[in-house]
Amino acid sequence: MRGVTDDARPQDAPLLDELMPWSVAPPRFGRSWIVAPDARTLRTRWDRLVAAEGAEREALFRPSRARTQASAVASLPGQRTGTVRFAREAGPCPAPVRVAHGPFDEQWLLPDHRLIDTARPELWRVAGEPQLFAVEQGYAPGAAGPALLVTAALPAGRPGRIRPLFRRPGGHEPNLAPGLLDFLGRRYGQEAGALDWLAWTVVAALPSPAGCRVPLPAGPETWTAGVALGRDLLDVQLRGALSGTKPRLPGGRRPYVRAAVPARPTTMAYDSEEEALLLDGGRISPVPAEAWEFRVGGARVLEQWFAHRTAPAEPGSLEAIGPAAWPQEWTSELLDLITVLALLGAREPERAALAARAAEEAADGAANGAAALRAAGVLPPPARARRPASVLDHREEGPEGQFVLL
Repeated sequence: MRGVTDDARPQDAPLLDELMPWSVAPPRFGRSWIVAPDARTLRTRWDRLVAAEGAEREALFRPSRARTQASAVASLPGQRTGTVRFAREAGPCPAPVRVAHGPFDEQWLLPDHRLIDTARPELWRVAGEPQLFAVEQGYAPGAAGPALLVTAALPAGRPGRIRPLFRRPGGHEPNLAPGLLDFLGRRYGQEAGALDWLAWTVVAALPSPAGCRVPLPAGPETWTAGVALGRDLLDVQLRGALSGTKPRLPGGRRPYVRAAVPARPTTMAYDSEEEALLLDGGRISPVPAEAWEFRVGGARVLEQWFAHRTAPAEPGSLEAIGPAAWPQEWTSELLDLITVLALLGAREPERAALAARAAEEAADGAANGAAALRAAGVLPPPARARRPASVLDHREEGPEGQFVLL
C-alpha cells in the first residue's frame, strides 16, 4: 500500500498546521501499567498497588520526575477520580476509559491524573461526542500508510500531533483557520462543513518533513469526489459511527474463527493462499490480503495490535499482570479490525488516485495553493486560533479536593 510519492508532493500545498491551527502533543504516560487492552486487568493492577506498602508500593508505582506518590495534581476534566496524594490512596479503582493507544488499537486507561506524567487536560476538556481527533502520523520517506488517521477516542499513545475537529465541547467552534469554510464554499460552489473538511483531509493529506500538507483541487469535481470518498473512509475508521451501520465486507464475506485461538498465542502469521490469519494453532479466515498488508508508518497494523497483547513484561511488575488466557473479547476486536483494514485497504488505490489528482491540480499554479488562501486572508491564522479555547462549563477538582477556577 503506497501513497503519493515525494516527487508528486506540491510544496505550495498549505500545511495542516495552518489550516487546523490548534494542535496538542500526544500525552506521555510515564508508566505503562496504567494502560491495558482490557479493563479487568487495570482493576487488578490497581488493587495490587493500593494493597502494597512501603518500598514495594513505591517500586510498583514506578515514580518519575513528573509523578511520584507525593505529587499534588488536579483531577482530569470530566473524570471523577481522587486528588489526595496517591501515597494515601486506598480507595476503589477509577472507571477505566477507552483511548486510542495506537493506529486502530483502542485500549483502556486509568484516567487518574496522579498516574500520568503529561495528560494534556486541554484534550480531555473537549473530548466526547461529536468530537473527532485527527492524528498526524510520523513522517518516514517512502513509508507506506495513511498520513492522517481519525478517532473518536481520545488519542493517548504515541501518535504525532493531535488536532481536535472542534475547539469546544459539543461540536462548537471548528478548529479551522477563520474563513476557511467560507473560502471552500465560494471556491467549489457548495456549502462546506467541518466534517466535509475532515473527510477531504483523510483522502488528500500528504506526508512531508514539515508535517501533513493538504492540496486544494482546482475545481468542484475533485473536491466533491474526495469528500464523498473521505466520508466513507471516515465511517470505516470510526466503526460505522457516521452511518450507524457496522462495517462489513462486500459479498457477504465475514472473517470467522476456524480454529480456536490458544490460551497464550506467541506468533502471528498469514497464509496468503488460504487467506488465513494464524495465531499459533488458532486460525481465522477469510482474511483479505488488504487487511494483512495494511500499514501505518511502514508497520503492519495487525502485527502491532498482536504484539501489544502478547509482549512479555518484567516479572513481578504491574505490567506483568494480565489475563490468564486470551480473552474472547480480544478475538471479537480482532475480527472487527480485520474487516476495517480490509475495507480501507481495498479503497486505497481509489484514495491514492484522488490524492494524486488533487496534488496535480494544486501544482498547476499558485492560485491553487497556499498563496490563494493568503490572498483571501485565510492564512496565516491568527495567534489566538493556535491556543485552546476557554472552556468554563467543566467543574474540575484541584489537589486535595479544592476546585480549579479556569
